[in-house]
Amino acid sequence: MAGEPTAGGATAGDTSNHFAGRAETVVQARKVTYHHHHAPEPPPVTVPHQVPPSTPRFVNRVDELADMDGWLDPDAGGPPRIAVLSGLPGVGKSTTARRWAETARGRYPGGELYVDFAELRGPTGGGADVSAGLARCLRALGVEDRYLPATLGELAGLYRSRTAEQGVLVVLDDVTHPAHVSALLPAAPGSAVLATSGRRLGELVLDGARLLPLDPLDADSGSRLLAELCGPARIAAEPEAAARLVEGCGGLPVALHLAAARLLTHRRLTVAALAAELEAESGGLAALSLDPANGMSALLGIACRDLPADALRLYRRLGLLPGRGFDAETAAAADGTDPATARRLLDVLDAASLLEDAVRDRHRLHDLVRRHARDRAESDEPVAEREAALGRIVDHYTVRAAFADRAVMGNRLRITDHDELLTGHEDPFAGPGARDTALDWLEAERADALAVLRAAAAHGLDRRAWQLAESLTALYLHHRHLADWIESGTLGAAAAARTGDRAAEARLRSLLSRPLMDTGDHDRAREELETATVLADASGHPVLRASVREFAGRYWDRYDPARAVRVYEDSLALNVAADEPRGAALARFFMGGALIASGDREAGLAALTESYEALSALGDVRMAGRALAALARHTESAEALERAAEMLEKTRAGHYEAEVREELAGLLERSGDAEGARGHLSRAVELLAAGGSPRAGELRERLSGL
Repeated sequence: MAGEPTAGGATAGDTSNHFAGRAETVVQARKVTYHHHHAPEPPPVTVPHQVPPSTPRFVNRVDELADMDGWLDPDAGGPPRIAVLSGLPGVGKSTTARRWAETARGRYPGGELYVDFAELRGPTGGGADVSAGLARCLRALGVEDRYLPATLGELAGLYRSRTAEQGVLVVLDDVTHPAHVSALLPAAPGSAVLATSGRRLGELVLDGARLLPLDPLDADSGSRLLAELCGPARIAAEPEAAARLVEGCGGLPVALHLAAARLLTHRRLTVAALAAELEAESGGLAALSLDPANGMSALLGIACRDLPADALRLYRRLGLLPGRGFDAETAAAADGTDPATARRLLDVLDAASLLEDAVRDRHRLHDLVRRHARDRAESDEPVAEREAALGRIVDHYTVRAAFADRAVMGNRLRITDHDELLTGHEDPFAGPGARDTALDWLEAERADALAVLRAAAAHGLDRRAWQLAESLTALYLHHRHLADWIESGTLGAAAAARTGDRAAEARLRSLLSRPLMDTGDHDRAREELETATVLADASGHPVLRASVREFAGRYWDRYDPARAVRVYEDSLALNVAADEPRGAALARFFMGGALIASGDREAGLAALTESYEALSALGDVRMAGRALAALARHTESAEALERAAEMLEKTRAGHYEAEVREELAGLLERSGDAEGARGHLSRAVELLAAGGSPRAGELRERLSGL
């Protein structure tokens, strides 16, 4: 309206403005009004709780959950912390991480973020994009897609800004590279990253990470899980079969879930039948599968997918090993390469969590992993290469065991021609402490060497089979693994018979008589000795003939000492004729005991004394200790028994040392020295328990009564 004052004091119709010293008139056509616009408040950002729930059937993992509780405690403050759960495929890494995240919910004011890198990789298994992981977290933190930066650096910067104020927990599942973790480390103090991986991700230690390898469940936890999955009644109805099934699943929760799924899907399938499927030598992994794309074999196949070609080849060939444990030299033999290359490839397999933790440079494959590796070998390796790999493995063990036998037993009777077998091979036990090192190797390889012997015999590698069996007696003579000795001797003697080597067969059958006698199978021991005597005489080998008679005399010691004396005299004469001083000394040793048992104490003690002196001069400390113990036993000399015990301890002849310690305990107890008796009896119990002797319990009771 005309004449209405404006905000500046002029009228609307005559508004003067002075510019460059002259007045201008500005006409306003209509009234001016002012509007104040208030932008709507953005919706509040919801605190993210993205971690998926864990399985309702969760057992054990108490120690691991406690470790995470202590390490990732948000109340500890300080820089963000990292924990990495690693382990075999199917061991329960994701479930354990999710279970811990459930217990931690609400302790991180900024919430819990979750990224599954397996989902980002997709079915092709291509490398997961860190940018995609950052984008997912930023969306959860309220950033819309249109505001997401285009570059990785900008995404990371925005992520740090968004996580700078409040502590946040980030759970990263199935990561394969350290960068997946380091790029998603939040900025706020008191934050944490919990990652799961099939790989060790040891590089993250440089970022302060705590590495938490996840072991398979123990047998009790596995049984509980199977009962929860299938129902207690179903498992209680077949307890022995259920225990076999749990053992076959090897403590892997995913395997137990697959087994339970089979049982629940096929109601007529018994637990025993499923356990038998799993135990089948070939194709056993099919028992843990509902369909080809969803089973244990498929899961392990994913774990192998990114292995380099040479590491995958070694993986397959490790599946051909007859035993469960191996060192780099054995792996090299299986792969047909050198130990340095094998060590490098084993590091690759270890980083992929396909190896169980090494103990003293020895590795193992989990049973299900070993089955998968063997299945891959059978499908991907030609028959000729599989046979060649087994031949290399058998050769490796035969040569190594022969070197160990030589280091432990020195110059004793052998049918194996060491000059032929060992020429061109480096002695792994050369140098100081060779004997102890060799005995340690034999003990460490005990189960695996016997498995190799079984495989050699089953595949027609008979010459190597009997040679390996002969060398393994160096262990059995010291540590008395009687069941192993009987199996080894039986397999070796049968293999020697198939090759037509009478001397080898006679040697192994005579050695076999010892564990048979110790286990009370005297009839079979006598049969083996009678066959061995005929074969030894037919071989014309004088020292072998003498040795077989020595073993026969030890049989007659139990039933007819006078006849035993005559047999030992034959052995002594043959050894003397063959200029075999150690054999002669052994014949005198055993003959001394037989003479005393038959009533000629004076002649017996003389024979024992002569044997002790000869064995000492030959440097055979173990047998000299036994001879001295025999002398002390018949003269009740505590001092001589003490010396004998020390000699046997020095040579690690635990079985014989335990006998002497027990005798010493009795002698000291009778003389009133209860304290000294307790010390020797405790040592005897320790030795017998280590060897698995049933007498350990008997001596423990005696010890408690002292």
